[in-house]
Amino acid sequence: MKHHLTSSHLSRLLPAAGLALACSGSAMAQGAAAAAAAAAAASNPYGIEALWTQSDAIAKAVLLILALMSLGSWYVIVTKLLEQRTMGRQARSASADFWNAATVAEGAAVLEEGSPFRFIADAGVEATRRHGGLRGQMDFADWVDLCIHRSVERVQRRMATGMSVLATVGSTAPFVGLFGTVWGIYHALTAIGVAGQASIDKVAGPVGESLIMTALGLAVAVPAVLGYNWLLRRNTVVMDEVRDFGGELHSVLLASGGPSA
Repeated sequence: MKHHLTSSHLSRLLPAAGLALACSGSAMAQGAAAAAAAAAAASNPYGIEALWTQSDAIAKAVLLILALMSLGSWYVIVTKLLEQRTMGRQARSASADFWNAATVAEGAAVLEEGSPFRFIADAGVEATRRHGGLRGQMDFADWVDLCIHRSVERVQRRMATGMSVLATVGSTAPFVGLFGTVWGIYHALTAIGVAGQASIDKVAGPVGESLIMTALGLAVAVPAVLGYNWLLRRNTVVMDEVRDFGGELHSVLLASGGPSA
């Protein structure tokens, strides 16, 4: 009876033990596979990290130039967007507050300090006060128009600040990346010459480096070009508001009798 009970227990325990061993073996296999994948990812000789660690001084210089170009273009895009947004708000404020004032001087006083509309209004008021001496020989309308026009042009030059950076990056970044591409291909050809055969392991690294350089050049240039066109359009809209303000101010100064404004 005891022998029968022992055999029965063994018959139940053996399948359970086999299942436990199978699960343990599967878990160990999965762990080993995950460790192997992690090791392969860490030691990938063709990734971005490997591109930096294995590249020479010229390739690193190309990467740094592209990084600086990208940072510069994004800085200009963000700052110009904030500047245009501020000027749009100041244009609405000028439209709501300036034209309800009794005089141009009082209207200029209620405008925000540093606003281009405040700058143009102050220039118009100052023009009426400086119309004397040799300047008095000019027609008053021409003198006021000259002063307002110069102030508007200064605002436009300030709005154009930084746009040349985007234009330069957009036009030169692809060629900087192309230079990195040519340099990577040169390394690939050198590796083939040293090895004496065109094996994949000899050329994969340099060819991958050249392709990454091309992609980085385009990734830097495309946002710069799109940002330039977008900001240029927004600048046009803002400058239309500024020119309209200057033209209306000129008419008001002439109608108000000049210095009494």
